[in-house]
Amino acid sequence: MHNKQLSSREDIQADTGVHHNWLYRRIALPILALLRMGATPQRLAWSIAVGVVIGINPLLGSTTVLCLAVAAIFRLNIAASQVGNHIVYPLELLLFVPFLQLGSMVFHTAGLPLAPSAILEAARRHPIDLVREIWRWEWHALVVWAAIAVVVAPVIAVALTPLLRRLLTRVERRQYPILH
Repeated sequence: MHNKQLSSREDIQADTGVHHNWLYRRIALPILALLRMGATPQRLAWSIAVGVVIGINPLLGSTTVLCLAVAAIFRLNIAASQVGNHIVYPLELLLFVPFLQLGSMVFHTAGLPLAPSAILEAARRHPIDLVREIWRWEWHALVVWAAIAVVVAPVIAVALTPLLRRLLTRVERRQYPILH
């Protein structure tokens, strides 16, 4: 049974002559579809850039809603901003602690205790103080992130715009295959 499914999938790919990997299907095709629907390369570049920088903000769990709100306010392409947002999700997790540490350094506050036992001990002894400290670390991390985002978003948008323009000319010439 499994061999029949595999061979039929191979037959379909052989018939179409098109082989797409995961990145192409999940990232390139949505962007190609947006270009086909008339989105301008510059607006798409800004939409993706905003999604990327919002996607790495240190307020875990806020990126989708925040990205949606910013894209709506600035009339950016919501789908493209969400693509950018979700592409960088692993970076959000990787950069969470560095943003907190950088915020503590910039604002000269006590550092985040990284040992779970230290956090649990603080939660047992002084839970309200711990909550205040967490909010302070988070607030400082958000300020640092915002300062970085103001610089990084235009850089990403400027870098993506010529790439998307070239992609648009290829789309207009029908040089990019799509899935059937």
